[in-house]
Amino acid sequence: MSKRKLQRFEELNHLERIFQYPFPLLKTDHGLRGNWRKNIFKNENPIILELGCGRGEYTVEMAREYADKNFIGVDIKGARIWRGVKSINEENILTAAFLRTHIEWLNQFFADHEVDDIWVTFPDPQPQLTRENRRLTNSQFISLYRQVLKPNGYLHLKTDNIGLFQYTVDVLKNEKGTMEICTYDLYHDTPEGFNLSIQTTYEKIFMKKGFPIHYLKFRME
Repeated sequence: MSKRKLQRFEELNHLERIFQYPFPLLKTDHGLRGNWRKNIFKNENPIILELGCGRGEYTVEMAREYADKNFIGVDIKGARIWRGVKSINEENILTAAFLRTHIEWLNQFFADHEVDDIWVTFPDPQPQLTRENRRLTNSQFISLYRQVLKPNGYLHLKTDNIGLFQYTVDVLKNEKGTMEICTYDLYHDTPEGFNLSIQTTYEKIFMKKGFPIHYLKFRME
């Protein structure tokens, strides 16, 4: 591991609004599940998750833009998540936090129906058939999201990968809910009111290369 990564891991241990559980929990009472509004944000605002948040740009930008909501970026890679954690600490953004853990453990940190919206932003598409179980929009993950989302909560997906996008559309056809938005070219077929100014690093890279950005919004029932 590089010296830079080691420095970032060490710094994370001393920053606020970062909760780290990268290893399996064995009878660990972390006190987060069901208590994010009361103990962390100290308000009753909606909770929005960004899964696979990477550097956390989307989480940070949404928190800057929408002060009436709470945002939590979730990722396992500490050296990446460090950037977002640094930003919210430097700017004292109290409506944002980060959780370092595996996404498949989500229900250990969020109670049933505690979350209002989930964003999956430019995840690894895992194109090999043998890795379908790692796609963040497969049916097992959708079931997990349904558990922590409130009734009629939303799942959002942004990706440049047409294969993953179409796969997700097909998966959601078998799910109870409503596809409210489904666009294969977000910047040419923009939903009314959609904030195009909030972008991840990967999104900016793909756009410069001329790749269309795909987006969907699915309401869970």
